[in-house]
Amino acid sequence: MSYQLRREEAVDVAGLKAMLEHSPGQAAQAILAAAGQGVVEAQLLLGQILLDGRGIEADEAVARRWFGIAAQGGSAMAHNMLGRCLEHGWGGDQDVAQAAIHYARAADVGLDWGLYNLGNLLATGRGVPANQAQALLCYEKAAQMGHAKSMNLYGRYLELGIATAAGPARAVRWYRRSAQAGDFRGMFSLATVLLERGQAAEAEPWLARARKEGNVNFLKSALATLQTGGAPMAAYVQAYAEELQQRVAEETSTA
Repeated sequence: MSYQLRREEAVDVAGLKAMLEHSPGQAAQAILAAAGQGVVEAQLLLGQILLDGRGIEADEAVARRWFGIAAQGGSAMAHNMLGRCLEHGWGGDQDVAQAAIHYARAADVGLDWGLYNLGNLLATGRGVPANQAQALLCYEKAAQMGHAKSMNLYGRYLELGIATAAGPARAVRWYRRSAQAGDFRGMFSLATVLLERGQAAEAEPWLARARKEGNVNFLKSALATLQTGGAPMAAYVQAYAEELQQRVAEETSTA
């Protein structure tokens, strides 16, 4: 039975998000009704649950359309999510140049995720000309807003002196903030610097958390770093290698 939303009924989007936790099917029907009535936040939320298949059958193409509708309604996050769809080819053709346009629209109004995603394209020259100075600016702005992933990347630019004067002490402070905010890459960045300083006791809990919380791609890159990091990092290679092997086996078994 479809959910009927009275036109005079106020839409509590926060309540709909909470409903997803215990009644995802009912929540999806309510979200669909609100989206159909033009509630921009509900349109954005509908796109997300269609991507995730949460309470409703997953459909990347329809999700992409709803993100586009919400973006037209002025949602910065919808611009960001439409950019994600375009960047990765979710629900349609891949178009990284168009993704950059939507990330920039989100970044222009100060959305941290828009800044982060635009920074990634600028850093790699995907969809836009590579521009490390602009990438640094994006990461710095998002980091100052508390965006954990950007904190780590801003720290990396400071550590390596990319498009700015090297500032190792400042880099460590940003790595620490990223780690404390829950980013596993920030945890690993902090831990490797601590190991190089001979502070293994402080580094080890961060290494363990990063190993458990990181995804397969992270584990691959982290393992390569540990393998080439010399004596301070050699003791942790086996644990990361075993974790990677286990994760790959799990992904293969569920594929």
